[in-house]
Amino acid sequence: MPAGRAEPAAPTLTDRLNGLDRLVQAGAGRLDRPLLEDADALLDRAGQRLRLSGEHTVVTLAGGTGSGKSSLFNAICGLELSPTGMRRPMTSKAHACVWGLDGAGPLLDWLDVDKRHRYARASALDLERADSSLQGLVLLDLPDHDSVQAMHRAEVDRFVAIADLLVWVVDPQKYADAALHRNYIVPFARYAGVTLIVLNQVDRLAPDEIDDCVADLRRLLEAEGLAQPRIITTSAVAEDGVHGFRDVLVDTVAARRARSERLAADVDRVAERFAEHRFTAEPPAAVDEGRRTELVQALSDAAGAPAVAEAMESAYELRAADFVGWPVSALITRLRSDPLRRMRLTELREELRNAFTGPIGAQQGDVDNALAGVTDGITGELPVHWARSVRAAARSHATEIPEALGESLKEALPTFNQVPRWWWLIKTWQYFLVLVAVLSVIWIGVLVAYGVLEIGGDDPGGLIGQAGLIPYVAVLVVCTLGMGWLTASACRNLVALSSAKHGDKMEEHMREGIERVARDKVLEPVAADLRVYAGFRHDVDIALGRPPA
Repeated sequence: MPAGRAEPAAPTLTDRLNGLDRLVQAGAGRLDRPLLEDADALLDRAGQRLRLSGEHTVVTLAGGTGSGKSSLFNAICGLELSPTGMRRPMTSKAHACVWGLDGAGPLLDWLDVDKRHRYARASALDLERADSSLQGLVLLDLPDHDSVQAMHRAEVDRFVAIADLLVWVVDPQKYADAALHRNYIVPFARYAGVTLIVLNQVDRLAPDEIDDCVADLRRLLEAEGLAQPRIITTSAVAEDGVHGFRDVLVDTVAARRARSERLAADVDRVAERFAEHRFTAEPPAAVDEGRRTELVQALSDAAGAPAVAEAMESAYELRAADFVGWPVSALITRLRSDPLRRMRLTELREELRNAFTGPIGAQQGDVDNALAGVTDGITGELPVHWARSVRAAARSHATEIPEALGESLKEALPTFNQVPRWWWLIKTWQYFLVLVAVLSVIWIGVLVAYGVLEIGGDDPGGLIGQAGLIPYVAVLVVCTLGMGWLTASACRNLVALSSAKHGDKMEEHMREGIERVARDKVLEPVAADLRVYAGFRHDVDIALGRPPA
């Protein structure tokens, strides 16, 4: 980082939740439904918790039968609020004790604590005692997690998922209980920052046994992934046996960070599952140029653009023949009655204009083949779910492409009533030569009639009575016919060159239209999906609490 430039600030909890919300939106239809549902549930729960009192910290006391959590709950409250028992579960519903009632009602409603089991420590006498240091605490005594009653276990699971601070109460005899560690410690190992382990009933142990027990418990917790576990010892029956626990509660309530730390841990847990669906390498932004070119060529072949261009060359030449061809040759052809030529010209004139008016401009199978490999250079660099999404994006408009190709080719075809000006000049010149030839033939006929056969009697003389002019007029006829033939021949060569250029120009126009179809129907959807993935990668970092790059 350049000197003097401040490092970017880490995302706040709100930023992380917003990033998680964007991850859910980006993952819709792409990622597994259970992940999206869990993220949605977290966003809903976090939104509700953040709208409720931030002055209160929800602390749960959870543990197994006989661990003494209810006795500990009563010791902290200073009253016998929760029933206690050593051999069988005594707490069937969560009991709550609240220090400070302002804003606590909606929070307890959200926690779904039965109103019969809600207690308040907010009297004038309480405020004069040390309890005032717990102002803002919502302490919950939960049913036993190892109860044979399924409803008790469900109650524990519900509160463990929403509490700000998780307090697990264990006793020296059952602190290694498999049910506790398998069902709660291991799954919530990442919640070490908002988890407290209370080794209760230490009054039953000798001082050196307490240290050994704590050391063994710490070793067990660390082996299960709970980093730097916080462990305190308590005794509900010993004098000052809960002061250490009370001090932790006082510090937690005063800091007012447990709520945000718990939600941050929840976001971490879900965000890491999203992180499994992204690679660290920067993804490509679009289809590479080589595959773009291959796609356009494949779509051109699928639409038959080269054949259309060739047909346009033929149409151009046939249309030119009507203008620059020698009319005498055309007359002879008509006298021969060549229906094939007339049919071909009609087909090219009429059918080419209507070739792409239907719904199909290319075969769907050919289009599918053209789309098959367009994303091969991209999907190999993407996670499985996103590779599948990019391939789907490339085919998202597959059924629309044939008609779009047909429309693009139709727009590229010229109108047949537009011809080059020089064609009109040549046509005028050719008909002038025909007129001269016809007049010359008539002249020869008159010369024969008057100069040779003397049909009119006396020699009229001049240009119609001198038989000696016949050879010269005949030469004029021959020259005129030859000039017309030569003109038509020269123009055919020019038309052949022009038709080739015309075909190339038409193919270029058609290719431009096909490129637009490829861009709008294939390349842009792929690029848009890649942009979503790039945003997804960025939002994963935000949700994980990492500063933006």
